[in-house]
Amino acid sequence: MSVLPAADKRFEVTVPVAIVGAGACGLIAALAAHDIGAEAVVFERDALPRGSTALSSGFIPAAGTRYQRARGVADCPALLLSDIQRKSHGQSDPVIAGAVANESGPTIEWLADRHGLEFVLVDGFLYPGHSVLRMHAHPRRTGEALMGALLDAANRAGIDIVTEAHVVDLYADANGGVRGLACLRPGGGREEIGCDTLVLACNGYGGSGEMLRRYIPEMADALYFGHAGNQGDAVRWGEALGGVALDMGAYQGHGSVATPHNILITWALMMEGGFQINSAGARFCNEHLGYSEQAVAVLAQPDRIAWCIYDSRIHALGRDFEDYRDAEAAGAIRHADDVASLAAIANVPAPALSETFAAVARYCDGDGDPFGRDFIGKPMLKAPYYAVRVTGALFHTQGGLAIDREARVLRHDGTSLPNLFAGGGAARGVSGPAVWGYLSGNGLLTAVALGRIAGASAASICLRHPVRKAAL
Repeated sequence: MSVLPAADKRFEVTVPVAIVGAGACGLIAALAAHDIGAEAVVFERDALPRGSTALSSGFIPAAGTRYQRARGVADCPALLLSDIQRKSHGQSDPVIAGAVANESGPTIEWLADRHGLEFVLVDGFLYPGHSVLRMHAHPRRTGEALMGALLDAANRAGIDIVTEAHVVDLYADANGGVRGLACLRPGGGREEIGCDTLVLACNGYGGSGEMLRRYIPEMADALYFGHAGNQGDAVRWGEALGGVALDMGAYQGHGSVATPHNILITWALMMEGGFQINSAGARFCNEHLGYSEQAVAVLAQPDRIAWCIYDSRIHALGRDFEDYRDAEAAGAIRHADDVASLAAIANVPAPALSETFAAVARYCDGDGDPFGRDFIGKPMLKAPYYAVRVTGALFHTQGGLAIDREARVLRHDGTSLPNLFAGGGAARGVSGPAVWGYLSGNGLLTAVALGRIAGASAASICLRHPVRKAAL
């Protein structure tokens, strides 16, 4: 991956807005540019656009929407911003965090009203760190369904998505202005396309072993639940152009991926009264701190394994999620009539598991949990019980290129590069410098909100050159 000198380079085709990556961020950027009046072309390395979005739960935190008002939920961007900053201990970039909080609600409603996406407000439980219900999802409640809806919207808008187009090089002038890109096509052919602006929406570096070892070594050998194509290209290009990358130690993990099935298990199980045990039959941390940092805690257990323990009430809630139903169909969800049978399923000492249940019962009655979790308000688990064997996983990185409120990539001195924009995992996120700063949904929050901001910002400066579609 290189940045090559544009010099006297001439391109047969020049597009106003070129977008690298056809995940949620890239498709939303294209829709935003289209609505302003600038044609956008999306370059996607895969034959079928999926990205990390399709692997996610598909839940988007958004504040002040009509979906919330219809359910009597009082929310506003200021409250979302407060939750973001509280989770990151005040270390989220206030400019970007404020911009995405403000944009979150309007973007959800714009996608619904202008582009026909369906959303529901996810209720029944509150994700860790959020003050109110604000997760919005496709009715099927999966990232795959969200991706399908975005692709349908892009197709209806007539947006060009060039698949099997692996962008490998950029062309730029001496001032860091991007003038074009080169992509590899099936069969090894190389195509070069000029651009007036470029939006980097190709996520982070979760697929790069070298970058993981450098920035987040504790996750270098963990299961990676993101897209293998997330190789850090955006960061490398941005830095080569004079941009700066920040918060590179931040990432989203997850402490509940069914193994060996590799299916995401909703954290609602833990928020509604479930708990995790290790091979000794004991709890090992506060499950309510957040599912992201829980990945580190689970990976620290023997064999990097934990069991999620819950009951039929919570099992019924889990069945609201398609991923959970998939896990059940795959045999990942185990059932037990009593604690002794549960201990046998998990292969843990029955006396130790009985003591764990007794301790949790005391916490539900008001005794203090030594890990600091508040069990009050949720009923004690009752037989029959359910269990699922899980491991910790890396979902996506949260560090990336520093941007301003218009999603322009910034240099070290705070000035912006002429025509380069970034969003989603390609940009610095709002989770601060480490895993503990990740607030549930921060990944899709920045993908969706910054996608719209980046697409609109790019479109506003490049309406003078129409796309010559016949040459693409």
